[in-house]
Amino acid sequence: MTRVLVIDDEPQILRALRINLSVRGYEVTTAANGAAALRAAAERHPEVIVLDLGLPDMDGIEVLAGLRGWSTAPVIVLSARTDSADKVAALDAGADDYVTKPFGMDEFLARLRAAVRRNTAAADAAEPVVVTDSFTVDLAVKKVTKGGEEVHLTPTEWGMLEMLVRNKGKLVGQKELLREVWGPAYATETHYLRVYLAQLRRKLEDDPSHPRHLITEAGMGYRFQE
Repeated sequence: MTRVLVIDDEPQILRALRINLSVRGYEVTTAANGAAALRAAAERHPEVIVLDLGLPDMDGIEVLAGLRGWSTAPVIVLSARTDSADKVAALDAGADDYVTKPFGMDEFLARLRAAVRRNTAAADAAEPVVVTDSFTVDLAVKKVTKGGEEVHLTPTEWGMLEMLVRNKGKLVGQKELLREVWGPAYATETHYLRVYLAQLRRKLEDDPSHPRHLITEAGMGYRFQE
């Protein structure tokens, strides 16, 4: 069952989408503002996200930026804004599609299905084994080896490493990493990241004091480089 997160402050649209998606077999979570949306995304790990830009507490582009810090789920923007500059801004910020209100339900559902198909194809094509010259990560069986020997990682260490590896080459923001691994209540506990990243480097990097694969972007987040 595909998990869908619908973010919109209009109750009638939330209700219409919840009903139409639920009867077609989707598992639907809804949020009426940006803060609730980011919490729901961290907790539910949706496979596709429908996002209204006109939210009461923050601009939808901000929500999109927050999601794109850690999530690769396709995002379909649903907005009353028809100006091309708004569409360009949303697509540049990481949206996969842009649907203007009012919209036809059949067309919207077709776009949703297309986004899910594209994402599934990309996931199927993704390489489950990531090899560096220091260690190897097998995402499918959740195992790390170094020098031919399995490296024991705690569940938290694995959670942090997995998120970085799945976003290889991309900056993963501090708050997004904390929300994903520790939960929404820990979004400001940045000292956790320093402690656990140091542990990962000691276990995996050839020279932990000069890491080549688990990189810190000062004040911003972390990046995994092959």
